[in-house]
Amino acid sequence: MHLNRESSGENWRVRPDGVEKVTGTLKYLTDLTFPTMLFGKIMRSHYPHARIIAIHTEKAKKLKGVHGVLTYKDIPGLNGFGILDPDQPVLCHDKVRFIGDAVAAVAAESKEIAEQALKLIEVEYEVFPVVDDPELSLLPSAPQIHEKGNILHRSSFKKGDLDEGFKNCEFIIEETYDTPRQIHAYMETEGGVVVPNKDDGIIVYMGTQHGYCDRFQLSRILNLDETKIRVVSSPMGGSFGGKDELNVQSYGALLALHTGYPVKIHQNRRESIHSGIKRHPMRIKMKTGVDRDGNILAHEATIIADTGAYATLGLTVLECAVENTVGPYLIPNINIDGVSVYTNNGVSGEFRGFGSNQVVFALEGQLDRLAEKLKMDPIELREKNIKRLDGLGALDQTIAPTDGAKEVLDAIKQSNILRMKKTDNGKWKRRGAGIAITILGQGLGHGIPDPGAGCMSISKDGKIEAAFGVEEVGQGVLAVIETLLMKAFKCGSDDLNIVIGDTEKVPHSGSTTASRATTMIWLAIEKMRESFESQILQRASQMTGFPKQQLCLGPGGIWRESKLIVSYVNLAGQLNEPIEVSVEFPYPQSNDTVQKGRYLYSFAAVAAEVEVDLLTGKVTVLGLDQAIAAGPVVSPMGYLGQIEGSGVMSIGYTLTEDCPMEKGKYVTENFDTYLIPTICDVPPDMNVYAIETVQQGDTFGPKGIGEIGTVAVAPAIAKAIHDAIGYWCNRIPVSREEILRSVEKEGTIWT
Repeated sequence: MHLNRESSGENWRVRPDGVEKVTGTLKYLTDLTFPTMLFGKIMRSHYPHARIIAIHTEKAKKLKGVHGVLTYKDIPGLNGFGILDPDQPVLCHDKVRFIGDAVAAVAAESKEIAEQALKLIEVEYEVFPVVDDPELSLLPSAPQIHEKGNILHRSSFKKGDLDEGFKNCEFIIEETYDTPRQIHAYMETEGGVVVPNKDDGIIVYMGTQHGYCDRFQLSRILNLDETKIRVVSSPMGGSFGGKDELNVQSYGALLALHTGYPVKIHQNRRESIHSGIKRHPMRIKMKTGVDRDGNILAHEATIIADTGAYATLGLTVLECAVENTVGPYLIPNINIDGVSVYTNNGVSGEFRGFGSNQVVFALEGQLDRLAEKLKMDPIELREKNIKRLDGLGALDQTIAPTDGAKEVLDAIKQSNILRMKKTDNGKWKRRGAGIAITILGQGLGHGIPDPGAGCMSISKDGKIEAAFGVEEVGQGVLAVIETLLMKAFKCGSDDLNIVIGDTEKVPHSGSTTASRATTMIWLAIEKMRESFESQILQRASQMTGFPKQQLCLGPGGIWRESKLIVSYVNLAGQLNEPIEVSVEFPYPQSNDTVQKGRYLYSFAAVAAEVEVDLLTGKVTVLGLDQAIAAGPVVSPMGYLGQIEGSGVMSIGYTLTEDCPMEKGKYVTENFDTYLIPTICDVPPDMNVYAIETVQQGDTFGPKGIGEIGTVAVAPAIAKAIHDAIGYWCNRIPVSREEILRSVEKEGTIWT
């Protein structure tokens, strides 16, 4: 289906939070204020690598208006955080490992006083050599960043006989690809308010992608029972993975408990860039070979990921990268080795695509270079090698039945970008087109706890109340829940009360990451639907005397013979016992004991058209079409927005965005030198084709599409540039200088 407003018909609906957001009336968590509220500030390290000799806070504590100055000595529990490995100190005590490390925290009566107090804190350092290159960090002679060494994790996948495979190849391509450190660039930077309770507990009003995980981590740090910590985590103004890990929650909580007052912390953009996680920069060395007919016989890759100073989710990002280095292709001989390396650079972690974007840029680049060697159409080469229905996953694990790779490739072939005759716009501009395809696993993968849950009830005010432990990060999950409930129970939006983002009110449904929320919610509703509907009809039958089988649900309540006979409000008013149902279940996973391979996959194919200015090297994306195979479309407006937004984010990743570091310090500290796409960079022609096919045996419903639209854009644009001027780029963002050098070398500008 060509997805747009017209093709969606009545399913094109305004999202529940849409009006409040576009009118500016929605209160985000960083908008909250409380009486007697203090303002918190965090002192970060002056150096990317140093030993702390002493911390002097006496002058800061004496400053009028300061209510608390905290160091590592004031942490009652674990001085560490990290979803998988709590190796990052909350407040450093002996050593700093990157420029964003926290050393002290202050609470004062105003932001200005808090900032003045930070200037009065004196820290004595012994400066160490900086390790800012992951390849150098691997050397035995490199300074050790952690006592355990400089390697966070190694991951590999091997099968077949690689040497024999390459012996039988007609063409072999060897190339090295480099990808940048990308900033999430969410509009709302990290922050919120922590409010202490009378029972020595706290309420944390701060955005996160996993409220229950934050609660667990905070309980360790504060040495406080989890039941005394309530996390209210939605709505928030963007995340893209960047708020999956703790950021400023622990400092607000420590200061609130120390002072007894609510404490607000809201980082400015410079503070966010210094302390926040980024997309992993990776260097990928890849060797791929084909026979004379274009069959891929051998594939080898080495991945070096710069995970920065601490672990966060660097381990699983690398696992996902290894998984996606194979892509949707059937390759008999494979050897992939990946390593995630500690450096004194900024911390790398969770980001939309989760390790896939980097390796797919390399993998699809290999396919395009091989197609040129073979003098074969790039689409034909991919068709020849993609896995088909009932095939195994990327790591040869069992997966849900899918023919998604073929479906998206067939769909993207119909794109006008590929069917139109190539024309140039004047003497100094050249146009070209390119394609790429990808897979993306859903959920956290084999062997990782991945819970799903939901609760439904009839509330006292006569609403169908549905609670899920997911977060509204701007992606439109409220619209997904509303649409699924309206379809399942044939009700109107006014009949619903949706509860999310509050650990006091929702079940533990896992993290709002890994494109898992839509499937999890759909499964939860399906598992609860029959019991919930039966209870409602049974009570209505008892109230009216009509047989249960003659009743059905509809807008406003219970219907019989096209007539509303009991409203939900009346039903709620006459209930002696509550109508409630809840469910807990694991997110679908492969039963194979194969690394961390996923069970559910979505697929994407991208066609890009670019124009290259031969005088300036500027690349303009004129068109961007995507075909997505992710099961039934739930919210057409949200689906379209996600894929188009993903595409624009990836245009930035491909052409302009990089957050370089020099000797462990950020070169860019704000958006004046970090170039994210504006409306002027959005292609005038963007199309999304949604493939809603569900294969027999796939009982898992719609899949999330929050990430898949980012993954294959970069290689499609890279191929389009090559189609335009013959330049193969192996590093992103694409350098205008490199384009001009290529143009001058080839003499393109004069022909």
